[in-house]
Amino acid sequence: MGSPIYIQIHNDMKKTIESGEWEVGNRIPAERELAVVFGVSRMTLRQAIQTLVDEGILERHVGDGTYVARKKVQEKMSGVTSFTDLMAEQGKVASSKTITYHVTTPSLSEIEKLQLSDGELVLRMERIRYADGLPICFEVATVPNKLVDGYSKTEITSSLYRTLEEKAELTLGGAQQTVSAMSAAENIAEYLSIKRGEAILRLRQVSFLKNGEPFEYVRTQYVGNRFEFYLEK
Repeated sequence: MGSPIYIQIHNDMKKTIESGEWEVGNRIPAERELAVVFGVSRMTLRQAIQTLVDEGILERHVGDGTYVARKKVQEKMSGVTSFTDLMAEQGKVASSKTITYHVTTPSLSEIEKLQLSDGELVLRMERIRYADGLPICFEVATVPNKLVDGYSKTEITSSLYRTLEEKAELTLGGAQQTVSAMSAAENIAEYLSIKRGEAILRLRQVSFLKNGEPFEYVRTQYVGNRFEFYLEK
């Protein structure tokens, strides 16, 4: 099962960065140039770049192009928390709209974050998450397919954590989380009913089972004025 073209380009660009050919802090070639190099449309190229931006590998500078991101200061937060349970604690009803949902070949980033073996497939899903009908965030979640194979799409998209705990009888552990600020891209702004360029909070998280095995790699973009994080020390 082959990866989508934009994921293949993502992998090639990630290798270019890791090799040092594109150095940290430097601007990468323009989209039109890269589209020609990879032989794809600007739209496909832009999708590949956006996946790297969402992962914090690249960063966009408005009016000045896209750069290889510098390392950011990180702050440890609390562990794994279900969006459904988090909303319930605040007296809100959680819901979601699934944009894409498919079993596929993982990207290099997904292989690294989930510590996957050769040949393993993943379930990758894109969802808009709501609280009382108001869009709160857009997320891309990737899970090793072996953990969810056999469960229905409804069971997975309604509450992945609950399904893993109650039906797969897995014990969830901690998480590694990184939060940073960015501006909403056009498609994300449309999903979240905000203006393009509006402030959003980006969370990148790897979630682990109690035994230390990673079970989820998620990239989430929250509407800045509808959600806030707090730290527990």
